[in-house]
This record gives sequence, structure tokens and C-alpha cells, in this order.
Amino acid sequence: MTRALKEMRQVGSTTVVVPSGEVDLQRSPELYREMMAICRTRPPRLVVDLRQVSYMDSSGVSTLVEVFRSVNAYGGVLVLLAPTERVRAMFQIAKLDQFFTIVDTEKEALRDG
Repeated sequence: MTRALKEMRQVGSTTVVVPSGEVDLQRSPELYREMMAICRTRPPRLVVDLRQVSYMDSSGVSTLVEVFRSVNAYGGVLVLLAPTERVRAMFQIAKLDQFFTIVDTEKEALRDG
């Protein structure tokens, strides 16, 4: 894997990606490129496991907004899995927690519907 994504795996028709560390202005462009490449494969369900992301700034949030738009455009589903309180706060401050599907467990993230 690359620096931005620590892991990527398939669970049935769901693609699970695991970024780690700090997703900031320095690392967001790389994460963006990797996530857009995944979006081009049009996974029906894309889960971004945020448990290992210790920090995310507005550029990281913006990257995930672009991923969200791309997945929505082809009719897929994007799920954010278990962001830390610090990362979740970024989505709440921007009122984006109302648009993203954010779940706390992998079981919820993998459940269709």
C-alpha cells in the first residue's frame, strides 16, 4: 500500500479502505488521488475506516466530500467507520455529519441498506 492508505480490502461487494495517521494538507492530495482511483472502479459500497486517523484538517474533510460526491454520482454508498472524537468533531463543526453516513462498528458499516 501507499502512504495515504494503510490497507484496502474487499468484503463481498464492499471495498474497505483504511487511511492512517494525520490526514492534513500534506497528505490529502495523495489520499484524494488514491480514493478517486478507487471510485473509478465504482464499488457499490465504499467504507472508509477512520479508526487509525489521529487527525484530519479541512483538506482531509474536503477530500472525503469529493469522494462522497463521486460515489453518489454513480449510485454507490459511502460509509465512514468509527472516526475518533477529534475527527468526528471536524464533520460536526462543518455540519457534514448530516450528509455522511457515520457508523461506529464494522458490522454496521458492512450491512447493506
